[in-house]
Amino acid sequence: MTTEITDEYIQEQLAEGLRCVGCGANMQISSPKTSGYLPLSALKKSINDDELFCQRCFRLRHYNEIQPVELTDDDFAKLLHQISDSHALILYVIDVFDINGSEISGLPRFVGKDNPILVVGNKVDLLPKLLNKNHLKNWIRSELKVQGINPVDILLTSAAKPQNLDDLLEKVDVLRQNRDVFVVGATNVGKSTLINQIIKSRTGVADLITTSRFPGTTLDRIEIPLDDGHYLIDTPGIIKREQFAHVLDDKNLKYALPKNEIKPKTYQLNEGQTIFLGGLGRFDFEKGNRSSVTAYFENNLMLHRTKLAGADEFYTKHAGHLLSPITNQNGQPKLIRHSFNISEKSDLVFSGLGWITLPAGIKVSGWAPENVSVIIRKAMI
Repeated sequence: MTTEITDEYIQEQLAEGLRCVGCGANMQISSPKTSGYLPLSALKKSINDDELFCQRCFRLRHYNEIQPVELTDDDFAKLLHQISDSHALILYVIDVFDINGSEISGLPRFVGKDNPILVVGNKVDLLPKLLNKNHLKNWIRSELKVQGINPVDILLTSAAKPQNLDDLLEKVDVLRQNRDVFVVGATNVGKSTLINQIIKSRTGVADLITTSRFPGTTLDRIEIPLDDGHYLIDTPGIIKREQFAHVLDDKNLKYALPKNEIKPKTYQLNEGQTIFLGGLGRFDFEKGNRSSVTAYFENNLMLHRTKLAGADEFYTKHAGHLLSPITNQNGQPKLIRHSFNISEKSDLVFSGLGWITLPAGIKVSGWAPENVSVIIRKAMI
């Protein structure tokens, strides 16, 4: 006998708790601007479907259209804090192309000091193939040590172009010891893509969880049952406002979120030269002997070398035309200068966009839009 889909029946189901399988939000029919919204008419048609999606996820999956929702950074942090009360294995996913931008400060405080952390370096396919993977793991471990994180292991993979997935699953099975597995990470590191690959490999179901280039796609915890009664749990990505992804519109996000292996570009520079990163940023070689620098950015981002003298005027004249793309800020975006004296081989990192590897003994500046982080780190490559 088929249950009649009445308004009262819908309200009963909502009261019992319906969740969007794409983002994990509680379904609701009253507030279009709040997470989990689906019009009553659409919910009546789909309530008995095996896969129930909110309006936001439906539009994202079928039209690549993003809808903003009312969730703050504090909301995301509170959801992560719930993990600290659990006895679980933590799968900490970082983006190897944007390691500093994808770090979560105070991660042990969020997830509990007694819960082991297995680090997954995702998007390894974006780095040059000649990069020594053991060197990269050791470099990541040293970066994590600064944050007070001592992982039980570090695995490298690519969720978009599956690599080493079986090794990862075997390691998870060994380490979780009849516990839940929480997958945590910043936005855009590929958490949901990774989980979709895991689900596909175990069940054959493809693209269950909503994924996109847009920050903050997963809005609540999503629980995927494991064979022994425990769960693999996807959590919301912590939003890092200092990343380039937050100042680019959807058309230009591809420059901050590359899809293919990065082809490094090497320049021989004298002091007093500048390299513009499209219209998004700028590198100044202010002082030092003639040096070789290597740039690691999305392959289609146009880099333009010119003289430091007159660089401000050059930007004013050409931003948005010769120097493109620019950010989605109103008018011509203002770039903020960050200066550094380089004492050892280092990377000048533009958070979420890429980096330039520099030799010791020079003075440089990196320019980026306001609130976008520009830092120096020990060279990764």
